[in-house]
Amino acid sequence: MGTSTSGRGNADRRPSRRLAWAELLRLPALFTVPGDALAGAAATAGTPNSRTLLAIGSSLCLYEAGMALNDWADQDEDAAERPHRPLPSGRIHPTAALSAACLLTGAGLALAARAGRPALAVAAPLAATVWAYDLTLKHTAAGPPAMAAARSLDLLLGAAATSGRVHEALPSAALLGTHTLAVTTVSRRETTGGSPLPPLAALATTALLTRLLTRRPSPGPREAATHDLPGTGTDTAPPARTGDHASRSFADTLRLAMAATYAATAGRRYFHAALNPSPPLTQRAVGGGIRATIPLQAALTARSGAGPTAVLIAALAPLGRRFARKVSVT
Repeated sequence: MGTSTSGRGNADRRPSRRLAWAELLRLPALFTVPGDALAGAAATAGTPNSRTLLAIGSSLCLYEAGMALNDWADQDEDAAERPHRPLPSGRIHPTAALSAACLLTGAGLALAARAGRPALAVAAPLAATVWAYDLTLKHTAAGPPAMAAARSLDLLLGAAATSGRVHEALPSAALLGTHTLAVTTVSRRETTGGSPLPPLAALATTALLTRLLTRRPSPGPREAATHDLPGTGTDTAPPARTGDHASRSFADTLRLAMAATYAATAGRRYFHAALNPSPPLTQRAVGGGIRATIPLQAALTARSGAGPTAVLIAALAPLGRRFARKVSVT
């Protein structure tokens, strides 16, 4: 009888422990990560390959390292403001969280090294930015820019791993970083609320980014590669094939649809938080901004002409929403 009770107790603790780690690592937010590397690859006209997959793996590890380190660094603050979190509630020991952050950082850098020197050259400052943000910069004025830089570097990691041509992905990285800057600025008040200015600024930023995404882009790497005649450097293009037109038309349609989805996903929550900057609505605004990252990545990818890859990124959104019903992303 006693053995049976103990067995049930162990079985009950195992799911509870798994849930605690899922909360610590904010697993639903993981679905916003692969699109960074894929958008970076698309920006350089690179077809996703095995090195792109290594970049995605590196990004996932470094992202989760930041999540674990974030709660370890904020355990005293969370004990006062969010005692239900895994560390202050005692469900996960602080040493375990710090150890996980170290192991995940090492794994992320190792995967980047496997993808090649250009990828490691981006992953190293990305890891340093993550640690600097969580340990020192988060509660300073440099916090939001540091988080924006981390997300931009994550996109550049995909470009570096896939083709090595990081400079071609800088415009996409800047747009993604601007979105991240807005979300992070709002998140600084998610437990206190009180000011409509951050969500208003984020709403304006979302409108600006949506405008940039919906403008017809200049010829991307894929189009430029076919527009220049070999050896001439001129803009005279050979007659376009029907398939090229169809592919570009599909990518344009998808770009506009994803831009609209991005605006609706982020803008609605920001608007509500601006009208009533209470902690619950501010937290929902942060969650909306995080979820909006996926359609933004898909729009950037479609903007580069990679329609099928953009579809793949967009397909991650419903998966993220499904898991977010069980585990909060904030």
